[in-house]
Amino acid sequence: MSKASWVGKALAAAGMLVLTTVTAAVPATAANPLSVPTSSGCPAVDGKWADTGPFDVTEEHTGEGHTIYRPTELAAKGCTKNPVIIWGNGTFATPVVYDKLMRHFASHGFVVAAADTTQSGSGAAMLAGIDYLAKRNEDAGSVYYHKVDLDKIGAAGHSQGGGGAINAGEDARVKTVIPLQPGPQGTVEKVKGSMFFLAGSADIVVIPGLLVHPRFLGAGHTVAEYGELKGATHFTSIGDAGGFRGPMTAWFRFELLGDEQARGEFFGPGCGNCADPAWTRFERNARAAQVPGPDA
Repeated sequence: MSKASWVGKALAAAGMLVLTTVTAAVPATAANPLSVPTSSGCPAVDGKWADTGPFDVTEEHTGEGHTIYRPTELAAKGCTKNPVIIWGNGTFATPVVYDKLMRHFASHGFVVAAADTTQSGSGAAMLAGIDYLAKRNEDAGSVYYHKVDLDKIGAAGHSQGGGGAINAGEDARVKTVIPLQPGPQGTVEKVKGSMFFLAGSADIVVIPGLLVHPRFLGAGHTVAEYGELKGATHFTSIGDAGGFRGPMTAWFRFELLGDEQARGEFFGPGCGNCADPAWTRFERNARAAQVPGPDA
């Protein structure tokens, strides 16, 4: 299904007749002149979270329900292994709708297993992506052989897929979750790892104050942060994800690659996102506030 068809169906489902184009803000990045290697050994990007990363990208169709976006050469450029992101699409959507974002993640060193389903809310298809990569990681004849870091797995998704990411986060293999304008699926209190909730101030499909911020408030058992991007609609997330792209990349780089430059975007008293005018609202819960910043 084309992007236009998906957008049309989503608009119809929401009871909207007209899609108004709104330019969303783009968060700034914390200045850091030093190129500090990540704890994973993968190359630093000097705060250029929204820019294409240092890896060439290969796309693969597994034939088992997933589209894989990965660095063309795995365990390269200093990386000993490559961490994983599992992805869930919004209702009516397939990975092609988010192709630019998936390629962006892969260019930063992540192996992305995007579920091909248009109904990702249960999280089951997303978790099946982990199973697929685990099997390939043990196949001596596979390009993935012992090059996938199955101890560093994140889940993300948009709309229904954001709800699916919350469901997937109940699995202990998933270390961190980014629900992007998430649907109502999943139980936040059951998520095992850290969470970064994202909303759009101009989203009239998944309304931030009703459907996203309250879920953030329910995540007091784990490290959680909330960002409401100024001017972002529900459809800012398609394509390359606009102003969401950089913060999502920084979060995954810190949580999964051990990128200490990215730490400063979220943690410590001078966190880069905390006073960034690109957000209409940016909050950290008590557990997140206790995570040391880069200068601690």
